[in-house]
Amino acid sequence: MSESVCHKCNEIITKRIITALGKTWHPEHFACKDCNTPIEEATFNIQDGEPVCSKCFLKLYSGTCHGCKQPILERTIKALGQTWHEDCFVCGGPCQKPLVGTSFYERDGRAYCKTDFEELFAARCAGCAKPITENAIVALNNKWHRDCFKCKKCANPITASVFAVEENKPVCTECSA
Repeated sequence: MSESVCHKCNEIITKRIITALGKTWHPEHFACKDCNTPIEEATFNIQDGEPVCSKCFLKLYSGTCHGCKQPILERTIKALGQTWHEDCFVCGGPCQKPLVGTSFYERDGRAYCKTDFEELFAARCAGCAKPITENAIVALNNKWHRDCFKCKKCANPITASVFAVEENKPVCTECSA
């Protein structure tokens, strides 16, 4: 049977042994790499392959969540130049849905889901007032969905580049004749 050697003092371990991080330790030598306090909790943090106590981890290594301003002890989301808890990285719009693992839109340092971003910031169609998310027709100092740019009189889509105008609404050439 091979003898275990303490990772810290390089002495042979004859009594209690701690095995962690692929190494063996005397219990009193399994200590925080920063403050040298023995780690006695069942869970511990790791920094540069060495154990770190919870107190030092919070003070020296954990980021602060941009959303709730609390330390981040679990998985970290990095987005918009900030760090976040997974549960705190949510849409800045009315839905407040989690954005982890999804694409998002940014405006003024806030993240938004596609639906809320379009509802809040997209140009509005002069015909139906809904957000324009694809190509628009620009006419009469407004933007229009292709399907909403219709003749005021017959309601047929206006596809010609020439049309008449009545009360700031388009009128096709057939109806204006």
